[in-house]
Amino acid sequence: MEAYQKSFKEVQQALGVSDNGLSQKDVIKRQTRYGRNEIIGEKRQSVWGILFDQFKDLLVIILICAGIISAISGEFESTLVILVVITLNALLGTFQTVKAQKSLDSLKKLSMPKIKVLREGKLVEIKSNELTVGDLVFIQAGDVIAGDGRLKEANNLQVNESALTGESNSVEKQLVAINHQCTIGDMTNMVFSGSLVTNGTGQYIVTNIGMKTQLGKIAEMLNATKQRRTPLQKTLDEFSVKLSIGIISICIIVLFMDVFIAKEQLLDALMIAVALAVAAIPEALGSIVTIVLSISTQKMAKENAIIKNLNAVESLGCVSVICSDKTGTLTQNKMTAVDIYTNRMLIQANRLNHHEYCHNILLKAFVLCNNATISKAQSIGDPTEIALLELYQDYNYKNAYRLQTKRQQELPFDSTRKLMSVTSKNHLYTKGAPDVLLKRCNRILIDGYKEIFTNKDKQRIMEQNDALARQGKRVLGFAYKEFYRNTLEKRDENDLVFVGLVSLIDPPRIESAQAVKDCILAGIKPIMITGDHVVTACSIAKKIGIFKQGDKCLEGTQLDKLTDQQLRNYLPHVSVYARVAPEHKIRIVQAWQARGAIVAMTGDGVNDAPALKQSDIGVAMGITGSEVSKDAASMILTDDNFATIVKAIITGRNVYTNIKNSIIYLLSGNLSAIICVLVTSFAILPTPFLPVHLLFINLITDSLPAIAIGMEKGSDEILKQKPRGSGDSLLNKETILQVSFEGIIICIFTMLAYFIGLRSDELTASSMAFGTLCLARLLHGFNCRSNLPLYKIPVNYYSVGAFVIGVSLLTWILISPNFHSLFSISELSLKQLAIIFVSAAFPSIIIQIYKMVSSRYN
Repeated sequence: MEAYQKSFKEVQQALGVSDNGLSQKDVIKRQTRYGRNEIIGEKRQSVWGILFDQFKDLLVIILICAGIISAISGEFESTLVILVVITLNALLGTFQTVKAQKSLDSLKKLSMPKIKVLREGKLVEIKSNELTVGDLVFIQAGDVIAGDGRLKEANNLQVNESALTGESNSVEKQLVAINHQCTIGDMTNMVFSGSLVTNGTGQYIVTNIGMKTQLGKIAEMLNATKQRRTPLQKTLDEFSVKLSIGIISICIIVLFMDVFIAKEQLLDALMIAVALAVAAIPEALGSIVTIVLSISTQKMAKENAIIKNLNAVESLGCVSVICSDKTGTLTQNKMTAVDIYTNRMLIQANRLNHHEYCHNILLKAFVLCNNATISKAQSIGDPTEIALLELYQDYNYKNAYRLQTKRQQELPFDSTRKLMSVTSKNHLYTKGAPDVLLKRCNRILIDGYKEIFTNKDKQRIMEQNDALARQGKRVLGFAYKEFYRNTLEKRDENDLVFVGLVSLIDPPRIESAQAVKDCILAGIKPIMITGDHVVTACSIAKKIGIFKQGDKCLEGTQLDKLTDQQLRNYLPHVSVYARVAPEHKIRIVQAWQARGAIVAMTGDGVNDAPALKQSDIGVAMGITGSEVSKDAASMILTDDNFATIVKAIITGRNVYTNIKNSIIYLLSGNLSAIICVLVTSFAILPTPFLPVHLLFINLITDSLPAIAIGMEKGSDEILKQKPRGSGDSLLNKETILQVSFEGIIICIFTMLAYFIGLRSDELTASSMAFGTLCLARLLHGFNCRSNLPLYKIPVNYYSVGAFVIGVSLLTWILISPNFHSLFSISELSLKQLAIIFVSAAFPSIIIQIYKMVSSRYN
């Protein structure tokens, strides 16, 4: 049996503790046996280890080899450029990784308060890490619980366990043993490490410390949960492997041809092979991806989404399932009075009228049976009582009506009576659970008269109470009577006059329904996972469109009975999970991932941290979220709003489209250079590009247009597309055909300029090939912005700027004698320059004609 299923005495005897607490000798023994009350974290990789990992990429290794060969050959400029590019990428990657998860550090901070314990009959204060199993701990309002334990005393004790359960309301604690199996949220005779005492006093015996606590179990799950690689990282890894194999194969062929057929010197042949490798590898890709993602994070920060992990931006575009918490994310995290049942009528709360006697009594009861305080600065107290005060204040604002009321005596609420009573001006006002309150009433207030309370009245009220409860609303009953005594006792809560019911709910955010609709339109399945009760969860889910006819709701206890395979089969039919524990959340995420889904998970509590880390995109709440959840997440919502996730998904999809278009631009341009080198190698002709030419191409024509493409303004229309699969390759059939088509066309006109120049001499041929390829690629930057023709897309001023800078530099190099020797350029005639510009323009003209025809056909 668990501790919550036993009486306190049984737990005390099992732990071998006297009423005077532990002796110092016992403390030492138990600390040796159970260890310190601390959260143990996983060993982290050193900064140097992280930096070293950045150089393990296959393309980077090839570039390092190319740099070494260039240095041996005396081409130090190429070596310098290669080293600068790969070092910059490595430093950026290291910086992002070092910034990453600090979840366990936050857990330790959360679990290190000072506590009061009874040892050898004396009350002493100790540090929480000195606590041990069997200690008797005294708690009061404001204390943070350290160590899980079974309650011995509970005097109006209320504990906020939202960090562990996700429920925002404080839990009323009691001492009775629970004879059935239940989740943390229902263990009302237990307290848990990391929770906050919000009201009352109590005493408990420690049953678990450190990693054995519920908080510790979450830490273990965090340790066991490895950060998943994002779809973009997986795609780029696969892309790197395929590209590397292709480049190595081509370089070997070219090396063989030059050495054994063209009879070149080995070192010269190696330099040609290196030049080809440098031309083929998109060195700027890593920097471009980083820059595009960084710019996107800045944009998303302005839209209330802070991205901690750059790659998470693109991952958002792949999301196919969103597991969202209810409170504060889909709802406003603020209780609001909705309905009032009085005078045998159900009205909306905003239709109160103090001229009606029943309404007047209710308004007084709202203010008097209330311990909350509200002001412009802040509201303090129970969310339900705050809602009643706000309703009263809102009514006053509209009607300029003020109640002159003053409380005289109070009987506080407790979990046994389920009532609260106060006296004021010879009247007693009572608030409580409707079923309990009705048993204390013998009359009902109708049109200002106190009529006999019939069974029919009681039945009608309970029917109304049940109907409101089925809608997920919290219902309170109110009653009153005349009262003239100076002392107030529990026996006075009888012979009451029933006044009415008030229903309250944490209403959905106004934008939640549209956000859910957008998710479904985008092919994303929204799921609600909450620690709240089934009725409340399903009611909210129906209102915002998550729960539809035919969908199922699953509770945590039901989830425990399913095998992993059963759960995976069950997943598509379930849209709401209620009364769930931390291990349930991570299991749901893993089950969806096992089906191949990319899962986004939202959360705000410590209990959400493992699932946030396990998910592909962990989304923490910036306002209500704990530090642990923020540390474990990839993205933080500064407005705690579900709709912000949808905006982020739009950005993520557009980012992937832009990155893919940048890669198409780089590959098609590089392919054209590769084919040119291959053609000249097979034809045993002079190389069309010298190393310095390739250096310029890599620095200018690769980088600037590709970055500009990456900064292309996205469209909300992309939400109408289905999310791409996590296994979708960048080098799919469609992409390969597009890259091949565009690369071959650019190559054809580059070689045309080369052969025209070859009529003069080798240097002129390479100069004309270099000029044509550079200009053709700069123009090609406009083609790669979209699959649509240019006249159908808005102007991208970044692309225009990249083109102007590139053309200006290229023209300067081609016509200025000062640069001819530096860049190995021959003096070109006006005719030859004209051939370069015309040859470079034709590939874009052909590609744009093809896009116009294709667009019209589609």
